[in-house]
Amino acid sequence: MSSELPVRVYTPEPAIQHPAVLIKDLLRDIHAGRELAWRLFMRDLKAQYRQTYFGYIWAFLPPLVASLTFIFLQSQGITNIEGTSIPYAAFAMMGTLLWQTFVESMQSPLAAIQQAKPMLAKINFPREAILMAGLYMVGFNFLIRMILLAVVMSVWQVVPTGTLVVFPLMMLGLLFCGFAIGMALVPLGGLYGDVQRGIPIVAQFWMLLTPVVYPARTEGLSGLLATWNPISPVITTARASLTGQPLDQLPLAVGVTCGALLIALCGLIAFRLILPHLIARMGG
Repeated sequence: MSSELPVRVYTPEPAIQHPAVLIKDLLRDIHAGRELAWRLFMRDLKAQYRQTYFGYIWAFLPPLVASLTFIFLQSQGITNIEGTSIPYAAFAMMGTLLWQTFVESMQSPLAAIQQAKPMLAKINFPREAILMAGLYMVGFNFLIRMILLAVVMSVWQVVPTGTLVVFPLMMLGLLFCGFAIGMALVPLGGLYGDVQRGIPIVAQFWMLLTPVVYPARTEGLSGLLATWNPISPVITTARASLTGQPLDQLPLAVGVTCGALLIALCGLIAFRLILPHLIARMGG
């Protein structure tokens, strides 16, 4: 018995003229590309650590080195950060581990497109699969860091409470925030490598404006920056959920998470619309 093959019709009409069809096709391709995304993730995972001596330890090193810098400054009295409610070393390490997940999710879309550039120009496949593979990598690295996070909480005797149930939601919030920003940078970053190179530089400065290694303040310039920094409530609430502290910024963090999810979905639609033009400009 012959089975009917799926039919794809290409027309000169802009896809945005039929939003319902556009969203339906987007959801269909995300579902169809899930297996390809997994295979791409496994390929990239093996390639990422195959030629390294320390292997998966590299997933720990960036946040560990960043936190140790501030821990050293605090121990030598060069900085005086108070009001952390838990040992400062644990506070700083938790913050940098959470921040690293956000930065990687922000870098993920551009990194995925740059790596798959030859494949995008030559093979017809659900393009959303490369984005999904990038998110899988971010999630995998975070799971590895959870081991270090558990060690930190054990060494400094940070005992979680019932607020721990909020932590997965806040991690999704960090993931959505980073992914939404990354998708917004795709149109320019797909053409110019300067954008991808500039993200780590901007992220280092942005970390100093976010309560990652110091408690959130409500007054002065730092308080103003923390108020208008959309990542601040998510970082603060995620760490508070681990340490059993009051979740004062939970409503704001949930609002930021929902907004980031909406922006990420809009970014996926925009990605689908601009990718053919982007591939033509990139030249494969």
